[in-house]
Amino acid sequence: MDWLKTSIMHKRGVARGSVGTTHELTEDKQGTFHYTIGPYTEAVMTIKPGDRVIVQTRDAFNGKVKTPADLPSKVLQLPFANPQNGPILIEGAEKGDTVAVYIEKMAPRGENPRGTCAMIPQFGALSGTSLTALLAESLPEVVRKIDVDEDGVYWSPRVKLPYRPHIGTLSCSPEIDSINTLTPDAHGGNMDLPDMGPGSITYLPVRTAGARLFIGDAHACQGDGEVCGTAVEYPSTTTIHVDLIKGWTLAWPRLENESVVMAIGSARPLEDAARIAYKELVLWMEAEFGYERWDAYMMLSQCGKVRLGNFVDPKYTVGAGIEKKYLA
Repeated sequence: MDWLKTSIMHKRGVARGSVGTTHELTEDKQGTFHYTIGPYTEAVMTIKPGDRVIVQTRDAFNGKVKTPADLPSKVLQLPFANPQNGPILIEGAEKGDTVAVYIEKMAPRGENPRGTCAMIPQFGALSGTSLTALLAESLPEVVRKIDVDEDGVYWSPRVKLPYRPHIGTLSCSPEIDSINTLTPDAHGGNMDLPDMGPGSITYLPVRTAGARLFIGDAHACQGDGEVCGTAVEYPSTTTIHVDLIKGWTLAWPRLENESVVMAIGSARPLEDAARIAYKELVLWMEAEFGYERWDAYMMLSQCGKVRLGNFVDPKYTVGAGIEKKYLA
């Protein structure tokens, strides 16, 4: 894609867009999948900036929800959900750098691949939860299995949804904390942002030596907000191209695609996630795109774009973006 040649990753990355060694991170090589993101787990591989990694991810249910009768409350031991591949060490990554992850492609994995959507007790945007406590009964627990291929997501005999895959959880390690894989924050994590799919570059702050990259939670499709609590969760073969940008220090993750740059914030309540994202975008426009701060702030009121990741997890995620044509 021609736009990649002008991307931040290609212009400022150590590898400058070149592709090095291709690694395979299979289920067998991964061995133990992780349910926390932090600096204390043993690395599964080390790569150089510019290397490509083909990753076999498991679905958010760790493959245990095989039929509509397999209720998550029965077959899962929560909070052991959302298994992650990694951590992957990136040579030369130091605190204050940024890791760039370009998602090249995502394919369903396994014979007759099927996705899973579920309503889970005490989980979801329209359900009472431990953080939104209500004196009311839980919504029913429902599991739906969905056929998936690269031509579509076959929701029902009358509805075929487009196959628009993305990675729900992508992160480098926090500096000292080990954070469960369901929670997004300044390190990245379970952002569930639909833009984070093939053709996008995610920029993640490095806070530990080697960066310690985690990836998982593939979605075959998802609407804004992931309102029932789950997308069409599926096992994937996801190919990523990883680079390192030295000395580019980020407070929060960022994203770039062909037409948009986006800053990403995660918090509760939802409006605070939006405030983080817009603040980071204003500061980015000021620091690197030649805008005066208040001019950027006022202009975003006219042309800024908001993308809702999830508003179901322990923290909610919002991306605030602007079209690149306004930054030229």
